[in-house]
Amino acid sequence: MASLVGSKRNVKIFVLYLMQNINYPLDYVTINDIVMQNDYVMYLDFAESFHEMLDAALIEDCGKNDAGDSMYVVTDKGRVVATELHSEILTSLLDKSLECALRYLDFKKRNIKISARVEKRDDGRYDVICIIKEKDEVIMQNNVTVDTLNRAQRMEDNFRDHPEVVYKGVMALLSGNINFIFN
Repeated sequence: MASLVGSKRNVKIFVLYLMQNINYPLDYVTINDIVMQNDYVMYLDFAESFHEMLDAALIEDCGKNDAGDSMYVVTDKGRVVATELHSEILTSLLDKSLECALRYLDFKKRNIKISARVEKRDDGRYDVICIIKEKDEVIMQNNVTVDTLNRAQRMEDNFRDHPEVVYKGVMALLSGNINFIFN
């Protein structure tokens, strides 16, 4: 199965676009995580493209973080590639991916911890319990009761995959910003 953005060339442009717009050094794991936010890129395509971009001097190692991991930035050559060639990928796809990447980085920087679990009730239904903590303080807890284990597990998985989207949606709906649903 190929990446949804298309060829490996497009994968490279996609990664460069995200890194250029984030505009600060990132470690490999974080770059991987932001690229994988929307499932537009397959992991193997990313891994191969990443090393090819290093070899082609489109990105470079700019030092180590506190954990000793290499940090990477886009080079001037990589900026030219990202700027000149990004039109081969749908602008809406790039914009959505950048928005998700920035939300992910915000959660990571704030040291947000999430947990989700499914509990079976005595009546045969299931509770999906989703919790978001910031600095060990609960900032959101949501309990939803559903009729099947399958539905509960899908909700649990979706929350684990996209907690920032769930949080944003709950906050928007509770504050009366129903336009969130349509954006």
